[in-house]
Amino acid sequence: MTTADQVRAAVSAVTDPELRRPIGDMDMVRTVSVDGTHADVAIVLTIVGCPMARRIEQDVRDAAAAVPGITDVDVQVGVMTPFERRALTEKLRDGRPAREIPFTKDSLTRVILVTSGKGGVGKSTVTANLAAALAHQGLRVGLVDADVHGFSIPGLLGIAPGTQPTRIDDMMLPPVAHDVKAISIGMFLRDGEAMVAWRGPMLHRTVKQFLTDVFFGDLDVLLIDMPPGTGDIAITIGQLLPHAEVLVVTTPQRAASEVAIRSGLVARRTGQHVIGVVENMAPYTLPDGTVIDLFGTGGGAEVSAALSAPGDQGAPAEEVPLMASIPLSPALRVGGDAGMPVVLDHPEDAAAQAIIELARTIAHRGRDLPGRSLPMRLI
Repeated sequence: MTTADQVRAAVSAVTDPELRRPIGDMDMVRTVSVDGTHADVAIVLTIVGCPMARRIEQDVRDAAAAVPGITDVDVQVGVMTPFERRALTEKLRDGRPAREIPFTKDSLTRVILVTSGKGGVGKSTVTANLAAALAHQGLRVGLVDADVHGFSIPGLLGIAPGTQPTRIDDMMLPPVAHDVKAISIGMFLRDGEAMVAWRGPMLHRTVKQFLTDVFFGDLDVLLIDMPPGTGDIAITIGQLLPHAEVLVVTTPQRAASEVAIRSGLVARRTGQHVIGVVENMAPYTLPDGTVIDLFGTGGGAEVSAALSAPGDQGAPAEEVPLMASIPLSPALRVGGDAGMPVVLDHPEDAAAQAIIELARTIAHRGRDLPGRSLPMRLI
C-alpha cells in the first residue's frame, strides 16, 4: 500500500458517532492525497450544521496523523448532495421501506417494555440505569421514552437540554449518551414546555414515528420506558409491538403492587410476555445495621406471585420471577439528578449492584427463536 492508501484506510475506519458505522462504509470519504509528510483529506457530512462535525473532523485528522510518515494533515469538510443523502438513507435501511417498524416479530432485537401500574415508583430511573448497564456490558442498546406527558429520560441520561436528533431527510438519528441511543418527545420541546393537549391519535402517531423514523441501527435490546397505567400509549404499543416482553416495576408498598399487577395482566392480554418484576425502593441497611423500610416489604414478591398464578379461563400458569430488588439509594437519586447513571458512576452502590445484576440476567436470558424466521442472504 502507498502512504495515500494507508491514510485512506485509516480515515475510512473512523466511526461516525451518530451512525455508529465507519465513514468509509457510508461513502463520506472523498479524496486523499499525500505530498511528502503532508496529507490532504476531503470528507463530506450528512447535513449542514451536523452536530458531530468537529468531532468527526478531529477524529479524521488524528487517524491520518497516526499513519507512519505523516506529520501534517489538512481536512476539508463538505456536505452530501440530496441524492447522496437519499442513497445513504436507503443503505441504512438495508432495503426496508420507509415508515416501516424494523422491530417486528422476526427481528433479532429484543423489545422490552418497562412498565408500572402507577407513577412515582422509579420506573424511568430503573430504565435509564438498566439501559446504561446493558450497554456497559457490551450490548447495543436503544431507548424510547414513551412517557410523553412525563418524559424524563433525557435528563436521567445527561442529554443536554436543546439536544435534538439529527435529521437526514425523513430519517432521525437519536442522540447517544453512555452508549445508549435515546429518543424522547422532550428533545423536541422548548425548555419548560409541557404536553397538555395531546390525546389518543396524536400520541399514537408520535410513538409510531419514534419506531419508524428514528434510525437505531442494529440493536441487541430496545427498551421502551412506558407511561404509568394502561392508557392510550399502552394500547398503541400493544398493537404495534404485540411480541414485546414486559418488565413490571413496583415498590414494596401494597398500593403500588396492586396496580402493578393490573398493568402486567393488561400487557399479557395484548399478547406480550411478562418476563419479570423489579421491586424498587426496597429496604436498605444503614452502616450500623439498621434496616430502613420506608415503603414496607414484600410488594415485589406479591406481584410476582399474582402474575405467576393461572390466568383467566383456565390459562396455564407462567412463572414471572422477581428479577431484582433495588434498595433505596441516595447515590441513585443523585445520579438521576446529575444525568449520570449510578451503575456507571458508583457501581459499588447496593442499588447499582442490583441493577447491574438485573442487566446480566436479561442479557443472558436471550430471546426465544424457535418458529421465528431469521434473516439470511445467499452469497
